[in-house]
Amino acid sequence: MAKVMQALVSASDKTGLVEFVKFLADELGTQILSTGGTGRTLVEAGIKVVQVEDYTRSPELLNGRVKTLHPKVHAGILYRRDVPAHAGEMKTMGWDGIDMVVVTLYPFEQVIRKPETTFEDAVENIDIGGPCLLRAAAKNHSHVVAVSDPDDYGWIRDELKKNDGWLSEASRRKLAQAAFTRTSRYDAAISAYLAERLKP
Repeated sequence: MAKVMQALVSASDKTGLVEFVKFLADELGTQILSTGGTGRTLVEAGIKVVQVEDYTRSPELLNGRVKTLHPKVHAGILYRRDVPAHAGEMKTMGWDGIDMVVVTLYPFEQVIRKPETTFEDAVENIDIGGPCLLRAAAKNHSHVVAVSDPDDYGWIRDELKKNDGWLSEASRRKLAQAAFTRTSRYDAAISAYLAERLKP
């Protein structure tokens, strides 16, 4: 049975995050990759974190607009562990798999509800890397766990404990569906917001 050996965590909503990641790190021995503010929050809570820019050896760019959009990250999420050619490519590159992605998206919907929000503020709260990570993990859910909602942390933790650090196929598929639902609704909210601003 597989095990969550490495997880990438990037969360705007940090509800329950520290407790969940502590479980991954302390009880499963999972290596935690993280970014910016999320990484700082985890480090302050005493969790050992590898910053994504150190992992990829590529600095965050454009005031943080480019953090996780890197081949090492997405190859780690997307490679099929059951395809020898994929495993061979990863070995050649010296890259490891990423077995879980924990992402909560920039709060675009909440930001645009505030009357003082400018158009520029709204655009800056459009998440690019987060949806890419979730969609990649959800696509490869046979091998990767996609976590997009803090409400799921509890039952995921319980099942990981029960199954020696892995989730059933049914659970991974359920989380994949939830991730695609979340990203599609997110995109729909952005599209609706921009469409409203096209009206004369």
